[in-house]
Amino acid sequence: MNVIDTHIHIWDLSKVRYSWLEGNTSILNRNYLLGELEPARLVAGVTGGVLVQAANNTEETDYMLRVAAAHPWLKGVVGWLPLTDPVLTERLLKEQYGLNPLFKGVRHLIHDEADVRWLLQPTVIESLGILARHGISYDVVGVKPEHIETAQAVAERVPTLSMIFDHCCQPPIASGERFGLWGELMKAAAAHLPFHVKVSGLGITAQKGADWTADDIAPYVEFVLEHFGVSRVCCGGDWPVCLLAGSYADAWRNYKEVLTSLLDRSSLEKVFYTNALSYYRLQP
Repeated sequence: MNVIDTHIHIWDLSKVRYSWLEGNTSILNRNYLLGELEPARLVAGVTGGVLVQAANNTEETDYMLRVAAAHPWLKGVVGWLPLTDPVLTERLLKEQYGLNPLFKGVRHLIHDEADVRWLLQPTVIESLGILARHGISYDVVGVKPEHIETAQAVAERVPTLSMIFDHCCQPPIASGERFGLWGELMKAAAAHLPFHVKVSGLGITAQKGADWTADDIAPYVEFVLEHFGVSRVCCGGDWPVCLLAGSYADAWRNYKEVLTSLLDRSSLEKVFYTNALSYYRLQP
């Protein structure tokens, strides 16, 4: 079965500034180039991938687009645009990124912003409307319930914008809660059809280091499948961030174990492959 990893990061500290890594003492504070992922990708059975933004600058977007162009298994890039500047956002799409067939989506590190309602600034809402008109999706990297609420408010203002919740927007795996405020908000969000969900990053969310298992995440994966449906869920490995909670292959093994226990083959093909093609408008 074809498998598209919809959440891969790469970074080269000599080419791009990653402000969140400055002073970081974890294993993440070094270069992670695509070649390092290759053996693990083959073990995990990943056949296609999407590179995802990890810096709020266009230098990283340009870097990812160059890498993706050189590696045909990479099908698209979720980059960054200056959303607080709608005029520049429009110009960059019209004159540069909108002309690149690999540019598929936009993300901003909203979880690093002091204001949880950062996306609701009038200038940002205007830029998100521009994305919608250009058929560009938006990745929501939320870590608090307020981020889900903010995304819902964005959906009311820009109803045609396709948005996807990265990492299931941090379900309460570590506490074992079933399903609390997170569940209430995600269930409400599911009523808005342009919302999608990525089963990704859940090893970090489990807060058990490398000891997390398929059983730890199964209730939360089942929850998003129940409420969003098998046509609005896809999967991502979150390399190299996932290495904080074990190996890339381990992450994929756990995701596959859970999803295989919950879905038939036709539905698995959607979650692992065709939903990613559809949502990010990828070429097979």
